[in-house]
Amino acid sequence: MFSHPLLLAFPFFLLACFLLYWAGARHAYTRRPVAEFGDPGAFDWHFFVPCRDEEAVVATTVGRLRADHPRAHVWVIDDDSDDRTGEIVAELAERDLRVHLVRRHRPEARQGKGAALNAAYDELNQFLSREADRESVVVCVIDADGQLDPNALNIVSGPAGFGDPEIGGVQVSVRMRNTEDRRPLGDRGRVRNAFARLLVRMQDMEFSVSNAGMQLLRARTGSVGLGGNGQFTRLASLDRIAEAERRPWKRGALLEDYELGLHMILTGDRINHIADTWVSQEGLPHGRRFLTQRTRWAQGNLQCVRYAPRIVSSRHYGGKGILETLYTFLQPVAHLVTLALCAVMFVLLGLTAAEDGAGEAFGGMLALWPLVLGLAVVSVLPFVLWGPVYRRDRAEDRSLIVALLWGLALWLYAYHLFPASARGFVRMLRGRNGWAKTRRNAEALDAGPTAIEA
Repeated sequence: MFSHPLLLAFPFFLLACFLLYWAGARHAYTRRPVAEFGDPGAFDWHFFVPCRDEEAVVATTVGRLRADHPRAHVWVIDDDSDDRTGEIVAELAERDLRVHLVRRHRPEARQGKGAALNAAYDELNQFLSREADRESVVVCVIDADGQLDPNALNIVSGPAGFGDPEIGGVQVSVRMRNTEDRRPLGDRGRVRNAFARLLVRMQDMEFSVSNAGMQLLRARTGSVGLGGNGQFTRLASLDRIAEAERRPWKRGALLEDYELGLHMILTGDRINHIADTWVSQEGLPHGRRFLTQRTRWAQGNLQCVRYAPRIVSSRHYGGKGILETLYTFLQPVAHLVTLALCAVMFVLLGLTAAEDGAGEAFGGMLALWPLVLGLAVVSVLPFVLWGPVYRRDRAEDRSLIVALLWGLALWLYAYHLFPASARGFVRMLRGRNGWAKTRRNAEALDAGPTAIEA
């Protein structure tokens, strides 16, 4: 009853794909060359900071950007906030000519992050002179709680970035800056705070080494994805997308950042990932907020499947890039199929137990223990091996044992993809595509709904 080829072959196929992808990502990360400095003075830098109800963090973010990157302009998009975000930025703009407030009002406002960024793009076009060299104007998207490496512009302007005229976009690594917060949930209790610390640590491990490795692998396949934080693009590249799509960022997209990268490659620009510089953000210590965020990402991935025909037929994607991109698109689909197959296998197990007796069915399962053990080892080991790499680059003060335990926790953490994919699929079937922002950690825990549909 368990010999159906699909039930037997599909898990092995997924495991083989995962191991191949992991090996390529780890090799790309551990063997990456050191990024060289360039000349940031050769470029005109503009930071886009989309905000909605961000009074808790916006002043700090703008102040740090201006202090660390004094030649850059900061464009804060107030997406019709209900708090004092707009007033705070307006006060900053009065004292600093390089701080700009882009005000949006309903009903045009609150149409998603992509629409807010397009409004800043329009304002920047009006601000720049007609003689501006748009190939040397660089736009960087920073989250409202983002903090950019003070050396970022030196590195991004180098030969791995915009020093190469063929590069249209650069994504830098992302880090969580609250990994050492001992009580991320305040007085919520020792156990809940321990879980919150581990959740933040796993996000930092995921982004700073695992995801960075995947991005560096994508640099080799020509399919680097842009993220919503630390995303650098040439203004001329945004122009080319706007010419083809009417606007650079896709309105209503749940992954407007990743879709921008797809459009950039489809219009002929290259994107690179640089792991030697970074942008930091707050890791989410709240399980509910975290799962909601990841559900949005999974649903956004499912939305991107519609690009598959264009990518397969594009002359700007090579064979490796097509395979990598389709693999990324289909991750939520693979999770859904895996959940369905697990349900089928449990049903078949129950039927076998009913027909042949529970003892015989259990005995048959025990006979497969060497195979199950082998699969478990090759499934867990890749996650565990990220532990020492993370320790080397992000936590040198921790022991190797702790790093290996973090790697084991990363394996367990990865299972959030299954409920997130299922929830994203259900939302898509129900036609629910709108989202409110995820509350910042500095905001009150009980100050209303968190990251639910607006």
